[in-house]
Amino acid sequence: MLFCGINPGLVSAATGHHFARPSNRFWPVLHASGFTPRRFRPEEQVRLAASGLGVTNLCPRATARADELTTQELVHGGRRLRELVTRVRPAWLAVVGITAYRTAFAAPKAQVGPRAERLGETGVWVLPHPSGLNAHWQVAELTAEFARLRTTAQVPAAS
Repeated sequence: MLFCGINPGLVSAATGHHFARPSNRFWPVLHASGFTPRRFRPEEQVRLAASGLGVTNLCPRATARADELTTQELVHGGRRLRELVTRVRPAWLAVVGITAYRTAFAAPKAQVGPRAERLGETGVWVLPHPSGLNAHWQVAELTAEFARLRTTAQVPAAS
């Protein structure tokens, strides 16, 4: 499973760790949904590989908010992500951020959940962004959606 965030926030850029802002709910939700045996800290992101998980970003440029990225950056990021998936060949790609996914993959009506199209052998799932700025999704709803992905992908719950 390869999780793909939108881009590094300023805290992530400063620390070199994905989803590093303390208010970001990625790490708590990843644990609560059964992907990790405990809540990892951002600086423990290297431990994901032992569970068959990885994390990357769509765009490399750090911003305070993802909506500061240009359409061109997102489209280019989509191309880079397709190349990465072709090379790494994860069973699943989980894009974390519906709005960025819609732009990067030219899918303006995409919804959260599984996508019909695949990238080679890789299944694609779109998740809501766990940023604290995304008030539309509360922790319980985020956890349920991440758990739905884990169950569908047949990833055993971490113990």
